[in-house]
Amino acid sequence: MNSTTPSLSEVEIPPGYLNIMGYVDESEVNGPGCRAVVWVQGCKRECAGCFNPASWSFEINQLIAVDELAEQILSNPRNSGVTFSGGEPFLQATALAQLAKKLKAAGLNVMSFSGYTLPELQGENAPEGARELLEQLDILVDGPYVESLAINSPDSPVSSRNQRVRVLNPAFEDKITWASDQVEIHIFKDGTRLITGFRGQMGLSE
Repeated sequence: MNSTTPSLSEVEIPPGYLNIMGYVDESEVNGPGCRAVVWVQGCKRECAGCFNPASWSFEINQLIAVDELAEQILSNPRNSGVTFSGGEPFLQATALAQLAKKLKAAGLNVMSFSGYTLPELQGENAPEGARELLEQLDILVDGPYVESLAINSPDSPVSSRNQRVRVLNPAFEDKITWASDQVEIHIFKDGTRLITGFRGQMGLSE
């Protein structure tokens, strides 16, 4: 870990808010079906070959209230679920659990990626709020990205061989339909583009 990375105690995120790197509606490469994706800001791992190195910093990027983000996600009727990515979602687990509860109450499903393994998230040293977030998840993809174990395959929903898809809601057993080599481009009204998918980093460009 970079010694200049601030500790979590130095990150001042007000209660009920998230510090996010980015957001997109109607993604079909970040989980089952058509869904919103929230990339949180901040990760300690700094994995070689990371798809989103811009997400490592713990500096405040975009502060957004949980209630506001829930309204934004629910305002698009095509979003059948939401995926939390990053960054490390479980370093903002308490606020994400609050968001997930609101979305699930409205009928959406919830999925998250994490560099932590499921046993780590269930253990005594898990990040604050980890168990509350796990209780809301339908799917968890766990384990850090390991470049030497990378997979680029139309048949694999994970990016490196150490990672696992944990189906926490049996209703999603047959919905693991995305693949690690899919890439998606979103073009916004202002002309900016967002490129997302498991094979390349999330990118924003003019």
